[in-house]
Amino acid sequence: MSTEVWSKADLHIHSTHSDGTGKIPEIMEYVATRTDLKVIAITDHNTIEGALFAKELEEIYGVEVVVGEEVSSTEGHILGLFLSEEIPQGLTPFETIRMISDQGGIAIIPHPFSRRGVFGPFGRSSFVAAISELAFHAVEIYNSVPYLGWANRVAAKMFHGGQGIAAVGGSDAHMVHGIGRGYTLFRGTTAEDLRKSINELETRAEADRGGIAVALRYMRSIPQIRRLQVANWERCKVRI
Repeated sequence: MSTEVWSKADLHIHSTHSDGTGKIPEIMEYVATRTDLKVIAITDHNTIEGALFAKELEEIYGVEVVVGEEVSSTEGHILGLFLSEEIPQGLTPFETIRMISDQGGIAIIPHPFSRRGVFGPFGRSSFVAAISELAFHAVEIYNSVPYLGWANRVAAKMFHGGQGIAAVGGSDAHMVHGIGRGYTLFRGTTAEDLRKSINELETRAEADRGGIAVALRYMRSIPQIRRLQVANWERCKVRI
């Protein structure tokens, strides 16, 4: 009988450091007590402040944290994971991915066919071309934000093995109850195991249940999220 262990990681979470409604200690408490996630990435818009704070709390809550950032490039959003320094916004996708890689980080294209995705709703041909032109490591083929169902289906259809990129999933949670609704399944239990699984192209994107309830909570949270976007406009500069 196989003894190998597979674990869950949510690679796309926002906090009050950009336009999420959950404070970092609230996020850590929720993950530790209400989910079975082994690893999370805090990926606020154009800042790693919240992620660094969460990293300081990981031993207290028993949850491993990856320092991440959702960077606003000139052509859409790019997730950087395993960062030590903040990536500036406003660079081209090529420049953004290069700066992530220069830190030894992992570059992920989130919600690639959404309105704020690098390829946009009609970018199927540009996605194929970008695989050889942009050295990103993974593509998010499941994102649990309620209105991205169509974009998820396009991403899943366009992705197939042998492209040299990994498939990942994330919640893109802007509230704590959304955390873990989309996640990445990886071999092992630690953040380094996660990195290895991405590099070896063996991760899978998965979805949790409870979509309707989360969607209703999300709709009720939109006014608060928009207020946070206004308060942190220079970081966010994004409409959800």
